[in-house]
Amino acid sequence: MTMQHAPNENFNASHYYSRELDEHSEVLSQTRKTMLEPFSQWVDMCYESIRSGGKILFFGNGGSAADAQHLATELTVRFKDNRPAIPALALTTDTSTLTAIGNDLGFDALFERQIEAIASPKDVVVAITTSGKSPNIIKGIKKANEIGVKTVGLTGKGGGDLHSICDLLLVVPSDTTARIQEMHITLGQMLCGALEQKLGYVDG
Repeated sequence: MTMQHAPNENFNASHYYSRELDEHSEVLSQTRKTMLEPFSQWVDMCYESIRSGGKILFFGNGGSAADAQHLATELTVRFKDNRPAIPALALTTDTSTLTAIGNDLGFDALFERQIEAIASPKDVVVAITTSGKSPNIIKGIKKANEIGVKTVGLTGKGGGDLHSICDLLLVVPSDTTARIQEMHITLGQMLCGALEQKLGYVDG
């Protein structure tokens, strides 16, 4: 049964527009103040992985799954200019694998199983989660830790349950899902640009 809602006759698009951008600007400002050190460590970790023959594995749910695919594509294809491919993969794109794991092992095993199958100690896994509490994310990170893979959590809302299980945590200083996701894709694209430059593939 479809719920009926009365239109909000008092909605003001101008006020909404300004309020959303003001919040975005504030979260961006706080991110700038707090994220330099972990971002630099993230770049170095991924650089060392690629230089040693490893790859970067991204994963997440929902909007974060879309970010995982987006960032893996930027690295394997190009971000700024044409250059050698940077090995990266999103664990959110193989529908046969995803549905088989979900059906046979349960949704919580979605990333854990893939990491068990394809990750190596030379790799870096990047878990993207706004809450830091998704069971399939946590199980994926724990499996990576068992294998000896470097683990990065890209999150918000204080970091959730990731503090004790990730080698590196980038916590966007916000509790608003949309603002966290906006910073995630910004930081992720900055990672792509930084790796292109640090690897010597493009000029700064």
